[in-house]
Amino acid sequence: MRANSLALRLFLSATAWAVVILVITGIILSSLYRQAVERAFDRRLNVYLRTLVAELATPDDSSSSEKIPQSLGEPLFELPLSGWYWQITRLDSGKDAGKDGGKADIRSSRSLWDGGLPHLQDQGVAASASGSREGYVSGPEDQRLRLTERTIDLGEDGQFLVAVAGDAAEISEETRAFDQALAMTFAALAIVLLLTTMFQVRFGLAPLKRISDSLAAIRSGAAERLEGEFPDEIAPLARETNALIDANKEIVERARTHVGNLAHALKTPLSVMVNEATARGSDPLAAKVLEQADIMRDQVARHLERARLAAGLKVIGTVTEVAPVVTALARTMEKIHRDRGIAIDVHADGKLQFRGEQPDLEEMIGNLVDNACKWATSRVAIAVEPNQPGADGRKTLRVVVDDDGKGLTPAEREQAAKRGRRLDETKPGSGLGLSIVVELAGLYGGSLTLAAAPIGGLRAELVLPAG
Repeated sequence: MRANSLALRLFLSATAWAVVILVITGIILSSLYRQAVERAFDRRLNVYLRTLVAELATPDDSSSSEKIPQSLGEPLFELPLSGWYWQITRLDSGKDAGKDGGKADIRSSRSLWDGGLPHLQDQGVAASASGSREGYVSGPEDQRLRLTERTIDLGEDGQFLVAVAGDAAEISEETRAFDQALAMTFAALAIVLLLTTMFQVRFGLAPLKRISDSLAAIRSGAAERLEGEFPDEIAPLARETNALIDANKEIVERARTHVGNLAHALKTPLSVMVNEATARGSDPLAAKVLEQADIMRDQVARHLERARLAAGLKVIGTVTEVAPVVTALARTMEKIHRDRGIAIDVHADGKLQFRGEQPDLEEMIGNLVDNACKWATSRVAIAVEPNQPGADGRKTLRVVVDDDGKGLTPAEREQAAKRGRRLDETKPGSGLGLSIVVELAGLYGGSLTLAAAPIGGLRAELVLPAG
């Protein structure tokens, strides 16, 4: 998944929502579990509290301080500062008041030692429907306690505030253990969700990847249309793309037909003009007509060729093997220049393809090789190799043609590619070869560069789009 890709956007958005949902769910579950632990803890405290109330309310001739068991069935109530405490505070003056010599009428568990428990009613905690109050308080040595208390009215025996407290660390530890297990479970779930999301994104976008691969195959010439079944959401895209390809081919064919018709329509009038001017002999007007007719023929041929190439370049998926074309041209040129003994060496990568039509490739390389053979002393070298990608990132190839002739100066190289410019009138030709190569290469987005060859003559380097 590359940056700014649809797959990455879907993955990140799904991941973000999954993380948010898991975090919120984890917080809610942790809160619910803590409340459940607190309720269970409060029920345990209320069991002890009811036991105290029952013992306190039981009629007995013994003093109230003697009929309250210390442990209540829990040894921690007798262990000093254990975190488990109970305390009974008398709120009024009853028949037993003052029997202990003026001491405050507060009874507590041995575990409380000489400390005391704060009152929730003094802290403004409201009583529940059952009349009890629950909350967190700070106990002896700053222990955090969970406390429940209730006010008991025994009539003539007096009014009492009964409180039982337990160590809140048990709640925290149990909640912490649950949170750790929850975090590990949700972490594993998050990993599974991420993997599932990645699979869903790849599976859901697979048809788009198939369309992308099919378009690349069409562009490289391996296919002509988008084939196969596509989901309903992107099937219209495939149909419209195929329709666009068909319309493009139809337009190109129509343009080629018009170009051919125009060529034939202009050829006949020009031929008539040339014949009439030739029949007039040495007439200055006839000579001028012949001169201008030749210029018209050249211009018409030039612009018709450009129009044909511009139309041909719009055909999607046309590719040509380069090595066979170069090898065939080398054999042909060796036969043409056999009387001069020109040797042509070819080093071509057999895997390279030119993104264009074969006649155009033959015309470009043929002009370069023919020009090299005309100027070479005994040797011409042709090399075809991959080149660095262009500015737009597309693949390119390089065709290098060297000769061992006398070469050209930098100023002569600038003039050599101009249309009709001949640097040596003794050599056969019209002077159009290099200019045609420049125009054809430019139409394909390529270029032609002239430089000094390592073997002594001129180097022509042609860069073209690769398939």
